[in-house]
Amino acid sequence: MTNLKFLEITKYFPGVKALDGISFEASGGEVLSLLGENGAGKSTLLKILNGDYQPTSGQYYLDGEEMKFKDPSQAIEAGVSIIYQERQILLDLTVAENIFLGRLPQNKLGMISMKKANKMAQSIINEFRLDMKPTDYVKDLSIAYQQIVEIMKAYSRENLKVIAFDEPTASLTDSEIENLFHIIKKLKAEGKIILYVSHRMKEIREISDRVAIFKDGTYVGDYPINEISDDDMITKMVGRDLGDIFNNLKRNEEFGQVLLEVKNLTTEYVKDISFSLREGEVLGFAGLVGAGRTETVRGIIGADYLKEGEIFLSGKKIHNRTPDHSRKNGIVLVPEDRKFQGILSNFSVGQNITISSMEKNSSRFGILRKSDELKMSQEGIRNFKIKTPDETKKIIELSGGNQQKAIVARWMATNPKVLILDEPTKGIDIGAKSEFYEMICAFSRAGLGVILVSSELPEVIGLSHRIIVMKSRVIAGELKREEATEEKILKLAMLGES
Repeated sequence: MTNLKFLEITKYFPGVKALDGISFEASGGEVLSLLGENGAGKSTLLKILNGDYQPTSGQYYLDGEEMKFKDPSQAIEAGVSIIYQERQILLDLTVAENIFLGRLPQNKLGMISMKKANKMAQSIINEFRLDMKPTDYVKDLSIAYQQIVEIMKAYSRENLKVIAFDEPTASLTDSEIENLFHIIKKLKAEGKIILYVSHRMKEIREISDRVAIFKDGTYVGDYPINEISDDDMITKMVGRDLGDIFNNLKRNEEFGQVLLEVKNLTTEYVKDISFSLREGEVLGFAGLVGAGRTETVRGIIGADYLKEGEIFLSGKKIHNRTPDHSRKNGIVLVPEDRKFQGILSNFSVGQNITISSMEKNSSRFGILRKSDELKMSQEGIRNFKIKTPDETKKIIELSGGNQQKAIVARWMATNPKVLILDEPTKGIDIGAKSEFYEMICAFSRAGLGVILVSSELPEVIGLSHRIIVMKSRVIAGELKREEATEEKILKLAMLGES
């Protein structure tokens, strides 16, 4: 029987211990679900297994032999396939070409035989009970079908021993999930090892033989699915103290008028989102991967098209057709993806701070006043304690925490009324996190309305006055700070009930 074993796997990133001595085994013919909060270490472990990351220490074994995959191609050769949320297929190729990419069958003359490839692909499509053709171009398929093409690609490999699914059903309909589970059960019957990552408790109950629970990069333990309750699983995922870092914060306790009111916001990605935010309030948004938190704030600022709904700022209806309209209206967003959506990597620290205030720093003839620009950049560096020799240093050369401070300085220079922070402490060290927490409380005391999107439950509980919990792209519930616990948030996020 196929066996996979992890032994004392540890992984460090700068300022972060992502995995701490992970040890467990998985056997062929079972589905082992990996369960834990966002950031618990599940995806990091899969990336080590896939050769995307190398462990800082520890070993992993497949059928008793130590493996050291340097890249995903070596993992595939050994019989290991990982199906990520982000699709790894070529959109301009056909279904058959994607399934057999790099190993297309040949005819007697040694030439690629698409006739044979299409026949082989059709056989797999039939097993998956799908309505598609081998000759269909992947770009013309739905996102769900594109993902299933990836699964068929892994399934087609004769040497397949281990297949891992990382949140595979996020974009699938109920019938498509049923088809996926049909294939997983078939793989299980064939003796494959299936690792399954999901936050959906109903799915975990339906498909799993055991659950392996992670917490803060450590391995809590594994349990037969029929011997552990939903409540026990959630309790084992959390149960830690918020710590002195939050206890010593000086929070605002005086709120002004309703500042922002969102009514029935609906985009392509979220539905019927309604909430309000008062002056001086920190409103937290919690939820698991794919819950719709980021999509909600993108809808507010006009980054995603608003199909339905209304937005009011200080009682006045506004229309944020683009993020620039939103900035001019007084609502700004510090995005989750700092590298690609936040910083301008080829620009200096000073330019990153002043880029959104060029109108303010220009004469009425549109000529940039260099002295005003310099003053703004230096004030931003000083006020937000950005560690840099001077404003001319390239921002890409700063630490993640200092890059993030520069983005916040940029938006605060526009004098916003509402500041939206999407995962503001992601990838920064504990010292910088503490500074951000104090900064958020200071913004709140100054009367700014703050929306905080965070996957770290201690963070969202420790900073927010109220917490909105999202599940499956709708609001699942709302909790006041005094009643919020990690267990209650996770119940809403996973089960949709308090």
